[in-house]
Amino acid sequence: MKKRPPLLGNLTIREFLRDYWQKEPLLIRGAIPNFTGLLEPRQLWQLACEEDVQARLVTLRRGKYELRHGPFKSEDFESSGNKKWTVLVQGLNLHLPAAGELLKQFDFIPHARMDDLMVSYAPKGGGVGPHFDSYDVFLLQGTGHRRWQISTQSDRSLIKGAPLRILKDFHAEQEWLLEAGDMLYLPPHCAHNGVAEDDCMTYSIGFRTPAYQELAEQFLVYLQDRIEIEGMYADPDLKMQKHQSEISNAMLDQVEQVIKRLRWDRQDIANFLGCYLSEPKPHIFFERHEPVLSAARFRQAAKMNGLALDLKSIMLCHAGWAFMNGEAYHPDKQDYPLIRTLADERVLPPLPSISDGSANLLYQWYLDGYISPSKGVKRK
Repeated sequence: MKKRPPLLGNLTIREFLRDYWQKEPLLIRGAIPNFTGLLEPRQLWQLACEEDVQARLVTLRRGKYELRHGPFKSEDFESSGNKKWTVLVQGLNLHLPAAGELLKQFDFIPHARMDDLMVSYAPKGGGVGPHFDSYDVFLLQGTGHRRWQISTQSDRSLIKGAPLRILKDFHAEQEWLLEAGDMLYLPPHCAHNGVAEDDCMTYSIGFRTPAYQELAEQFLVYLQDRIEIEGMYADPDLKMQKHQSEISNAMLDQVEQVIKRLRWDRQDIANFLGCYLSEPKPHIFFERHEPVLSAARFRQAAKMNGLALDLKSIMLCHAGWAFMNGEAYHPDKQDYPLIRTLADERVLPPLPSISDGSANLLYQWYLDGYISPSKGVKRK
């Protein structure tokens, strides 16, 4: 078991997972002492104006919430005046190295459950209304103060016609004022409402909980691209039917036997999960590093300086298999521990030796924009 991270207060990882994870909300004062956030409000607004960033602007006007999606213009924030508003940027870890470093403090939860780091800014009175999430979330307070109210109510009816999933009847059971470095953990479906007491920024570390229906549907899509059943329907002994519109039992029997030939095993499910959970979101694109290193120079760079995952890359592993951005790979057995270290730590130290097969795999990932030599490497 890893050493207890400071952000859990007086709890060990074992105690937190046993008593709170997916069970009870938990307030942790001073989870990250002296935490002042990762960026300034104007830097967040600048991100929200970029094409490849998922951003939302929520405004409360005359008791009703309004929602707009980015990209925005700087005047969208500068002209907000005294209105109650909130800007939210998803996937900060895809754009800011410091965000990835912050997520490493939550490594006691498997990477397969990680979604992203969202950051929000709101002036006094800003918020997105009382709501609940279907996933686990840690709400880490940056600058400023936010008042959180929570409820374990079973009534989850929503306001009809609202652009956000706002609870119709929210009844607060507990309330806290969070300041810089404080953190609130909420399990799925715990209703909550956060309101800014002053200009404040909140960092939300979310963990995905895919619905079984979605998993089942996507598994069938996965199988669709991987099954091969030879032959064609045939009925050389066809008999005259009394009702021509009736699907005969003979046809049904034949097709049933073909469908029963569909098989999958645990490894198929593991490969599906690896590909599904490492699949980047649709708006994510990778670019080849320029200028491109030759295979020989790349290998030399990896040997001297090590490698690092691109901020946008998602990498998982299972039983000798590696899953990178939605694709499955089977590296050489002797190099699997090395590949898994890259997935665990998102960086590799200088590589003294590696098989040609794994070197070629890493080089292909480099050409795809998934990894790069660590900083300090000269590209010639």
